[in-house]
Amino acid sequence: MRRLSLLLGALALWALFSVLPLAAPSVPFLADARSPPDAAVPAAAPPLVVQLRIDGAIGPAVAEHVRHGLAHAAQRHAQLVLLQLDTPGGLDSAMRDIIKDILASPLPVVSHVAPSGARAASAGTYIVYASHVAAMAPATTLGAATPVAVGMTPPGAAPPASAASGAAPQDVLAAKRVSDAAAYIRALALLRGRNAEWAERAVRESLSLPASEALAQHVVDLIAPDAPALLRALDGRGVVLASGARVQLATRGAVLEPFEPDWRSRLLAVIGEPSLALLLLAIGFYGLLFEFANPGFLLPGVVGAVCLLLGLFGLQTLPISYAGLALLLLGLLFFVAELFVPSFGVLGLGGAVAFTLGALMLVDSEAPGFGVPRPLVYALALALFACVGLLAWLTARTRRRPVVSGAALLVGRVGEVIEVSADEPSSAGGQAWAELGGERWRVRCERPLRRGERVRVRRVDGLTLEVEGA
Repeated sequence: MRRLSLLLGALALWALFSVLPLAAPSVPFLADARSPPDAAVPAAAPPLVVQLRIDGAIGPAVAEHVRHGLAHAAQRHAQLVLLQLDTPGGLDSAMRDIIKDILASPLPVVSHVAPSGARAASAGTYIVYASHVAAMAPATTLGAATPVAVGMTPPGAAPPASAASGAAPQDVLAAKRVSDAAAYIRALALLRGRNAEWAERAVRESLSLPASEALAQHVVDLIAPDAPALLRALDGRGVVLASGARVQLATRGAVLEPFEPDWRSRLLAVIGEPSLALLLLAIGFYGLLFEFANPGFLLPGVVGAVCLLLGLFGLQTLPISYAGLALLLLGLLFFVAELFVPSFGVLGLGGAVAFTLGALMLVDSEAPGFGVPRPLVYALALALFACVGLLAWLTARTRRRPVVSGAALLVGRVGEVIEVSADEPSSAGGQAWAELGGERWRVRCERPLRRGERVRVRRVDGLTLEVEGA
């Protein structure tokens, strides 16, 4: 037993001394952890800034691009999002979508009206006020934020007066829009600590400011000629995020990464333009009409179907008037009916008028960049009237031409009896087969007929000719 205890003790000592050499390297490891002062330390990655551009009218495609850009910047853990603006304005719904995304963004959003000569008018002014930091390049402007009227008022027509107050209903609606817009931009100004009085005047009086005066009146925070200069000026600036946390920007030496719109946003931006959408609808209609009138060409039908679908896809992003769209489709249907119904141009003329009125009323907004140009509407209407006139002229010309086919040509023609049907007695006298113009016809006469006899057609009764002796 004693020997067993000694053996176990020896094994324990051997195991202990075997483990000690393995633990010895831990001392140099701890020493290496305390690096000498001259040791190389990997440099930290420079901060990332994602840049979005709004160049042109603000619509649904732009709002979708901004939303995707903010989400992309959050995934990349960017320092901030730089929103470069050069816009005449746009749709109120798209503007409010962008502002909602900016206010809810977990990253700071800096608006920069650039390059020199750019502007942030109308909807662009609201976006500038909603941003955490507002900047402008020299020789740029912002303002003129009065909301425009929605819908169509005929030129020169006075709005109807209200019997109760004597005020025009259109004026009351305009006052409501202006008051709502003024309260909206004032709330944004108070949120960001900017000049709320001037913001309200920009809505009510359509005021505008250049960059230097905007900085002096505390409408914007900075003036910078380009993005690198703006990032240098932003370094060390503190902003408050939507969560209430205050962060300090570290943008010196930041990497600027442009975020380009994807294919869907680009397609929406192109076909979402009202005049192009209207042209696509017209081309699609004419392509399908030509294919139906001349089956087998295929190319007009394929092009027409694609253009029609693209036009409808573009219209879904616009604030269209359903009355205008109904008039547009009614005009096209009248034009199709003119090809099949002998209306002597009445349907075609009505269709051209309905199409013109529908095109004028199609887009239910007068926002910059979202109206259908009057010259385009007049050109399409002129083309429709020309087509109606051409169809009417061709119809009249066809009616004056002599008949070249049909039963009317058979009356009075002379043929020869080639077979007598003795087995088919008839109360009219006799039936037979005659050759007429190279064709075999069943003939009927008041008297019996003889083979080889010449007969003249008196009347056509279905597929039987009533004849008499020639």
